[in-house]
Amino acid sequence: MLEAWPDAAKQLDGIGETIRHILSVELRSAPLLTNPALVVDYLLGHAGRRVAEQVIALYLDGSGYLMRDEVVSVGSISKAPIHPREIVRRALELGSTSIIVAHNHPGGDPSPSEQDILVTRDLAAAAKLFEIELFDHFIVARTGWTSLRAEGLI
Repeated sequence: MLEAWPDAAKQLDGIGETIRHILSVELRSAPLLTNPALVVDYLLGHAGRRVAEQVIALYLDGSGYLMRDEVVSVGSISKAPIHPREIVRRALELGSTSIIVAHNHPGGDPSPSEQDILVTRDLAAAAKLFEIELFDHFIVARTGWTSLRAEGLI
């Protein structure tokens, strides 16, 4: 019976990848700035239950459509570095005019830490220098999600 577990785990991983792909296709079909629910669904499926923190950047064009989504950092169970310089550099390479950043909290609480708030403000300021808008920073966890924009922190 125990030998069946690796196969089941592989099948579940495959199902997860399929769901993430479907959500990614849907994510590219509408302007994201007017559809935060779609963004949250994608982020919850992509990172909500990961055991290590990871940072995802969604790079948008001038109409708010997704140009590219990338994992920009993978950390430990309690932190992952967010490097404003690298995120803004990539936005410039892609010709992106706005960015949505997200990361997960494996511990389950989607509340922003003081460090989350500080790095968000640093990223928004760095992006603004190049006329790029940090549209939002989402924190996702198995118990829910938080938008730093909705909380008035951007």
